[in-house]
Amino acid sequence: MLKPILLVEDNPHDLELTLIALSKSQLANEVVVMRDGADALDYLRREGEFSGRPVGNPAVILLDLKLPKVDGLEVLKEIRDTETLRSVPVVMLTSSKEEQDVVRSYSLGVNAYVVKPVDFTEFLRAIADLGIFWAVLNEPPPGSRRYVKPK
Repeated sequence: MLKPILLVEDNPHDLELTLIALSKSQLANEVVVMRDGADALDYLRREGEFSGRPVGNPAVILLDLKLPKVDGLEVLKEIRDTETLRSVPVVMLTSSKEEQDVVRSYSLGVNAYVVKPVDFTEFLRAIADLGIFWAVLNEPPPGSRRYVKPK
């Protein structure tokens, strides 16, 4: 079974566009959507309402910077500070071009920082490329391999 893609996005418009772009890339990975940073952390830690979710980490986390409850930078910090989550690839997917946001994201260990394109076609292409790279092409670290259903 393929590992899911965790999409953490609170903006309904950006969420819809991202889901469209991921579906157009024809990835077989399930996309799990969280609307705020607190729920994303609960999901990743298998706590609260997510305590019963299957064991395993997502193939990649697409993380917005500006989130309610817990912002993207704090989510990233918690991921990198948690032994079982540390190796999960995190892509900051945001509209912020602020140098301080880029610098802080990389200092906290983000794998990629992608500014959401304003143009719809560019946005679709960027998301599709991200999904294909991180969910299909990227070789995950040992112990974090994709699960393939036995034949």
